Amino acid sequence: MTFPTPTGFALIDAHLITNTPHHAGATALLVEHGRITTVGDDSEIEALALAAGYPVRNAGGATVTPGLFDSHTHPHWAADVTRGVDLGGLGTVADLQAAVAAYAATLPDDAWVLGWNLEFEPFEATGVRGDLFDDAVAGRPFAAMFYDLHSGLANAAALTAAGVTAAPVFEDMSEIVVDASGALTGELREPSAYQLVFNAVPARSHEAERDALRDMFRTLAAAGLTGGAIMDGKPRTVDLIEELEQRGELDHRLVVHHWHAVTDDDAAVARVIAAKDRRGRLWESDGIKLFSDGVIDTGTAWLHQPDTCGDGVHAFWPDWNRYREVVRAYHDAGMIIATHAVGDFAVNRVLDAYAELPAHAAARVHSIEHLEVLADEDLEKLTGSGVTASMQPLHMQWREGDDSDNWAVRLGERAATGYRVRDVLNTGTRVTLGSDWPVAHYDPRIGMAWARGRSTPGVAGAPVFEPGQRLTGEEALLAYTLWPALARGHEDRGIIAPGALADLTLWSGDPVAASADELATLPIAATIVDGRFVHDAL
Repeated sequence: MTFPTPTGFALIDAHLITNTPHHAGATALLVEHGRITTVGDDSEIEALALAAGYPVRNAGGATVTPGLFDSHTHPHWAADVTRGVDLGGLGTVADLQAAVAAYAATLPDDAWVLGWNLEFEPFEATGVRGDLFDDAVAGRPFAAMFYDLHSGLANAAALTAAGVTAAPVFEDMSEIVVDASGALTGELREPSAYQLVFNAVPARSHEAERDALRDMFRTLAAAGLTGGAIMDGKPRTVDLIEELEQRGELDHRLVVHHWHAVTDDDAAVARVIAAKDRRGRLWESDGIKLFSDGVIDTGTAWLHQPDTCGDGVHAFWPDWNRYREVVRAYHDAGMIIATHAVGDFAVNRVLDAYAELPAHAAARVHSIEHLEVLADEDLEKLTGSGVTASMQPLHMQWREGDDSDNWAVRLGERAATGYRVRDVLNTGTRVTLGSDWPVAHYDPRIGMAWARGRSTPGVAGAPVFEPGQRLTGEEALLAYTLWPALARGHEDRGIIAPGALADLTLWSGDPVAASADELATLPIAATIVDGRFVHDAL
């Protein structure tokens, strides 16, 4: 397969943050064929560009950093999930009903009504029930996703359309909830349950799905992102990415982690391994994503001790040895493994499983995703493990200063052990940051602001959660640039140096020197991927 050769250009009058000890004081760089070839001063770089016939772009003093990389994202899923109504931030069932009704009124009479970004707090008095929305949708099928992407909600019309008339028994922790009388409530816990309903939603056309993914990448680029690790990959995802690249419409550098379900058998594992070398100029598909547990809010995280509701005592897998088997198979095949582990005991057990893996020439550095709650013994086990900790401090946005939120109520005093990113970093563990979009906002500026401030950026008097866990401005930037590159064994990414890939983010100011509050809204002047301006506000 051949790809178009990116054009060369020079960028001058810039403030470079190179993530290397070299090129101090450099103000310009030359890009050729998708790579940085020279870093120097304005006159030197301009002369080289003019001699080669390349255009010269003046950055006007903008700060240039290596391109920002989201280490945990779901853009394909987000392009689908977010086609419904955004229900985030609505605090009562009445508010939700009004928003759903207003959105439903814009749709054809026979259309499904979809929503996303639901929060748990509005349902504390009523319980999570689909029939609460029957009037709002005038009897049409209604299905919505909670913000954590681990729970869904459906009314009876949607359940019927999906062929769900009774609660099935799943092999993993998934559950279609029933009430005391045995009737379906519409609450759908974990993917195997909610996928039964969402798979019944009429699909977009191929062209609409492809273009929605293209536009999603362009939206991410406008926020300064040059790439990301897709954590819910499937063959369809890879097909669309490949097609976008062939059409010249792929504006993101990607690592696809295929989603391994608990029910996947040995044949499914073999199929994923057989396709691991499928790749293009801007993407590779040799990652795997597994779950070890669920989330705190629904009691499906795996904890050392039960939560205050008596939940949190089970792994996602009915047989933990099966998890160890498939991890070994993917490891032996040279794939990079990411395991979702929210609860402290889940992190502990995943570390044990990784520690069993033999060293070999093709072995990769594996990651644990989220690490929301950590006991001291888990931190001790992280020390020297070589594992990458992929964390999302901005998930603290749903916490309340008085610990009245569902997450903190379930954890009790253990809420203080949440999002211990500074402690993890102090163990010598490499930390990478991401959004988990569409769980939380994709904007890396907001993600870095939360990692630095541990508080809602730009809101005076907002509560600060565990201030001792804050990262510095430099650390937050490294966790979105150099550290993700090193975690994947890339020495030509996450830096500005000759030979490095020309994935760059241009800022109107210095993201390290800016305060956390300032950083969240610091304008992105341009985003460059593979030597191409994919977002240009210079």
